[in-house]
Amino acid sequence: MVTESSISKAQEYLERAYKLQMDGNYEEAIRNYKLSIEFFPTAEAHTFLGWAYSFLGDLDRAIEECKLAIDIDPDYGNPYNDIGSYLIQQANYDEAITWLEMALKAKRYDSYHYAHLNLGRAYELKGLWFEALEEYKTAMGLSPKYELAKKLYYTLQGKLN
Repeated sequence: MVTESSISKAQEYLERAYKLQMDGNYEEAIRNYKLSIEFFPTAEAHTFLGWAYSFLGDLDRAIEECKLAIDIDPDYGNPYNDIGSYLIQQANYDEAITWLEMALKAKRYDSYHYAHLNLGRAYELKGLWFEALEEYKTAMGLSPKYELAKKLYYTLQGKLN
């Protein structure tokens, strides 16, 4: 049975886990994300747990956690983007593109610029340079201070000149 107390406890563990992760304490962060999920599973907790696993190099577990997040809230964009990013790291560009396109269609997502950047990375790695430039440019338009998007855009543009 879900209570206000269990939701509050879940949020407390989620916040603690995030701070631990930002400090580089991934194992302890993972433990706290799991505790958060035990009290009240959320898409955010599963997504961030996946992110913590990714820092330890366990991309398969990271992807599984993101899929659990999507099961809880299919409108939440972060896990789609994260799966795409992990698949890029595994050199599975075509599948990554599919997940990143789903991130761009997500109703609850505040960071579309990340999905555009990752889509650009997948295109660039596939040799689709003009498509990559468009995605980097879109990422810069959505987040003008996004330095990585600028760097990737101008680096690729320089290679094409």
